[in-house]
Amino acid sequence: METTRRLRQGQLKLLALMSFITDLSEAFKDHSNAENAKAMQTYMKHFFPFFGIKADLRRSICKNTVSSNLTEVKTNIESITLALYRLNEREFHYCAMEHYAKFKKRYYRKEDIDLIKILITTNSHWDTVDFIAKHILGNYLIEFPEQKDKTIQAFSNAKNMWLNRSTLLFQLSYKSKTDADLLIKLCKKFRDSNEFFIQKAIGWALREYGKTNPEHVLQFVENTNLKPLSKREAIRRLI
Repeated sequence: METTRRLRQGQLKLLALMSFITDLSEAFKDHSNAENAKAMQTYMKHFFPFFGIKADLRRSICKNTVSSNLTEVKTNIESITLALYRLNEREFHYCAMEHYAKFKKRYYRKEDIDLIKILITTNSHWDTVDFIAKHILGNYLIEFPEQKDKTIQAFSNAKNMWLNRSTLLFQLSYKSKTDADLLIKLCKKFRDSNEFFIQKAIGWALREYGKTNPEHVLQFVENTNLKPLSKREAIRRLI
């Protein structure tokens, strides 16, 4: 009896996944634009194929499709997120991360960090990693502050540039609640990196914190040997 029940639950879950993803795929295909797709692929250095759907329309399509399958999506958000991430077109990845962030906010579980790591390290580029770092990893660590040191240490020591970048950016929306000591520690740790995306992230994180504490940021930049790109980004709009 228990085995039958579990099989039935698995079948229902699979049907829900198939229904939502089929509806979303059909909607994306109906609104595809070859000219836009070419421009988007060029902008993203041809790392990913696109349907060619601009952001506002894409979000509207995702919102409407989710609304039509709301119970299924909310109940199976982790499975749906991973399923969308296995598809090729970039619009699927955007929809996955945006709705994962929406439905999980204030409802994270401690073990969700495993899925968050998968999202950061799968189909990775700045356009997804930056959103995930700020809106998913950042919110997760607000809910589980006791996980912060362990998680940031692991991600910052990883041999994956996107995990490293996420440690610099996860506090972007923290403002006065920014752990300044941690931010400074990470900036020092990565200041000699030759990775463009790390240098840029250092500057961006410092500039954002500078909106709350400009004196601290300016003093740090003045007294620290940062890469030129990091320094330019950090003090832009602060002086």
